[in-house]
Amino acid sequence: MTGVEKLSPPAGLDDGQLFDQLADVRARLAASIGQVIVGQEDVVNAMLVALFSGGHCLFIGVPGLAKTLLVQATAQSLGLNFGRVQFTPDLMPSDITGSDVLDEDPATGRRELRFVPGPIFTNLLLADEVNRTPPRTQAALLQAMQEGAVTTGGRTIRLEPPFQVFATQNPIEQEGTYPLPEAQLDRFMLSIEVGYPSEADEIAVVERTLTQRPAALEPVLSRETLLALQGLVRRLPANDDVTRYAVRLARATRPGPDSSDAVRRFVQWGAGPRASQFLALGARARAALRGALTPQIDDVRAIAPYVLRHRVLLNFTAEAEGIRPDAVVQKILDVVPTRG
Repeated sequence: MTGVEKLSPPAGLDDGQLFDQLADVRARLAASIGQVIVGQEDVVNAMLVALFSGGHCLFIGVPGLAKTLLVQATAQSLGLNFGRVQFTPDLMPSDITGSDVLDEDPATGRRELRFVPGPIFTNLLLADEVNRTPPRTQAALLQAMQEGAVTTGGRTIRLEPPFQVFATQNPIEQEGTYPLPEAQLDRFMLSIEVGYPSEADEIAVVERTLTQRPAALEPVLSRETLLALQGLVRRLPANDDVTRYAVRLARATRPGPDSSDAVRRFVQWGAGPRASQFLALGARARAALRGALTPQIDDVRAIAPYVLRHRVLLNFTAEAEGIRPDAVVQKILDVVPTRG
């Protein structure tokens, strides 16, 4: 691919050298993805935070907004194994995880069970339209997303790292969809809402698709480099103020006697401790991707809507008044002190 070189594995590099590579890696990835995705800078930036944090990511938007194309372009730009599952109402859990088949030796007549791995045995899994299948099949992803392993036939099989799920979802109000179970939603580090493009971007999309063939992307990042950078992000320092602020934000989403008016009025359940962890981790990744060694309060605030919007369960009052989770999260950001 013109102007993009594949990065070499980081053999023998220390953390300082890895950190120096990160900005270049981010620029190369963004340039590669930009060959097929027009605009959507905020969406791409949030996705890269999840990617380098090693977290799972949920893309929400109506059909036709290039959610699937974005994940495919990302996979092509990475030196990783890629799998895709198109979720449908008749999809079974074994269609995702794999199943045992009975083999028979023609010579001896001996029979034995052989496990045939499903598409989940990959590095980057695209779960396309994940909310179009019933909860029983959606739950097949739970163990893999949390533990990086699949249990089948009484044995547990580890998945090769990195293992990340990038799922797309149509809005719940669309016909033929199922709400994702809260336990599964909590496994997604970020929930990214993909909106309509601007008029200029939409014109560029039409012109590009009518006059050009789809770009054939080549990997710009090796698996070893990605794993090393994911490990680096988790080792980066963070001051106590940032960590405390992340915890205060997560706790502020939970209804209680000390809750804000908006939380007491509109929230049924708030975010759990995993939200605090992802706020702190996402802030580290966002800071590192913009070239800062340590995250700041602004990094936590910037990543908060992506981390919290799918973990704030609204009550009937909120639904009746048309209140969305993002509005509640913004009210929380307005009242939670940044120091203290």
